[in-house]
Amino acid sequence: MDIPNLQAFIAIAEYGSFSEASEHLYLTQPAISKRIAVLEEELDTSLFDRVGRRIQLTEAGQALLPRAQKILLEIEDSRRLVQNLSNSVGGTLRFATSHHIGLHRLPPVLRQYSKAFPEVELDIQFMDSEEACRAVEHGELEMAIVTLPLSPQDVLKVQHVWTDKLRVAIGMTHALAKTKKITLTELANHKAILPARGTFTREIIEHAFADKKLELDISLASNYLETIKMMVSVGIGWSILPEQMKSRDLKFINVAGLSLQRKLGVVTHAKRTLSNAAIELFKLLT
Repeated sequence: MDIPNLQAFIAIAEYGSFSEASEHLYLTQPAISKRIAVLEEELDTSLFDRVGRRIQLTEAGQALLPRAQKILLEIEDSRRLVQNLSNSVGGTLRFATSHHIGLHRLPPVLRQYSKAFPEVELDIQFMDSEEACRAVEHGELEMAIVTLPLSPQDVLKVQHVWTDKLRVAIGMTHALAKTKKITLTELANHKAILPARGTFTREIIEHAFADKKLELDISLASNYLETIKMMVSVGIGWSILPEQMKSRDLKFINVAGLSLQRKLGVVTHAKRTLSNAAIELFKLLT
């Protein structure tokens, strides 16, 4: 089985679409279809059921997927191991970070890194922390610099770098703007604008209210903290934001008994070899 054919198979399985997989691999759709046809001919079985526009793995495809992923991970791991023997720091370093960390935490680190290792080409993927962790878990990225999960998967290794203190934020025209301190119950009576459901930050916030058996009145949700900040600043609702995002059009208020924080840091695969380029960035961060 050729490696490119396995790469095409995994991409289609993950994206659920020939067209999206072809874009991800920078191939034409006929080219990626041909790779699957060759693989199915070699295995003498169908790997996908094509029902209209929907693509689903057959039983054979489901059996092949984890093995194909393991093969590609082992090949990539072996390549890094051999390349590391030269002690050189170069090549392409592919990692992910969130928009917030990319804006507020990474610039000085990347400035120092690029100056020290000009031979490294940085391929930075901006994505949600949850998606970035999955990409590291599947071997698509070497590392992720993100909000750390509360309960990381066993195959993930997390290293705490920064701590974000989270504060209740409102706009200057909000009904609570003249309040110095309120209770969590009082806050829950007002409309909230929060990170999207399923995000690590949303999970932290929901736990705080669930412990008090309070329900949130959520009017809007967004994956982007900068978007939430804008909506809060114009008085649409309250939110919980990193203290670092303080600005003239926001006011942080104290809530009795509420003290929240989130940990930011580096996520890597516990069983994979990091390239020299990744190791040097890890050293700068930690």
